[in-house]
Amino acid sequence: MDATLLHALILGLVEGATEFLPVSSTGHLILAGSLLDFNDERGKVFEIVIQTGAMLAVLWEYRARFFRIDFHLYRNLAVAFVPAAALGLLFAGYIKSVLFHAVPVAIAFIAGGLVILFVERRSFTPRVEAAGSMTWLDALKIGFAQCFALIPGTSRAGATIIGGMLFGLSRRAATEFSFFLAVPTLVAAGFYDLWRHRELLSARDVDVFALGSLAAFASAFVVVRWLIRYVATHDFRPFAWYRIAFGLVVLATACSGTVRWS
Repeated sequence: MDATLLHALILGLVEGATEFLPVSSTGHLILAGSLLDFNDERGKVFEIVIQTGAMLAVLWEYRARFFRIDFHLYRNLAVAFVPAAALGLLFAGYIKSVLFHAVPVAIAFIAGGLVILFVERRSFTPRVEAAGSMTWLDALKIGFAQCFALIPGTSRAGATIIGGMLFGLSRRAATEFSFFLAVPTLVAAGFYDLWRHRELLSARDVDVFALGSLAAFASAFVVVRWLIRYVATHDFRPFAWYRIAFGLVVLATACSGTVRWS
């Protein structure tokens, strides 16, 4: 297999496997792209495109919810979408220039892991058992929680799921709404970034984008189905410890020069 296609396959699998887990897909893609030397401007456009594959996995799994007239769901998604969209438009350039590097990502990995451990130590009785029972105010609170995901390494899924739990949602309700909210968020972010980098799009990259998107769809589909079953009987502590361990490894290799993170 051509090296570029192999990189596309690997990054697609990484994107799909991490997009809906509280471990940060952006952080993993930044680090994986650095290791594979596929983090130039073309690589950044590729990362935007393959998010579509992961998003389509959610649309397919929850097609009955999305494609029936559910104004309650649409309203909540619109309300939750606005805060991060507004902040993203204002600060996206600054965030990408300053924080899209290995060390800030590693620090965010560790900080996010500590937050998850803190939340999981708390004992609480959920106020909202199902995503369909959420109010617009619940959605707005999760929307503000999603703003933390603008920091690479924080995790969009982690911010919305853990934020939802803090605001009174059950683990399942928070996880499902995080899946739903990914759709408008990834679509809007993808179109915005593609428009900004439209001069980098080329017909010669169609096979690379197609393979990466297909890999992202396949791995995301597996993760989405697995995670809903997982949260029925487990908490998120294993993901927290993974984040902390992974972040420490990246920091250690960066500080020692063992890995030349670009």
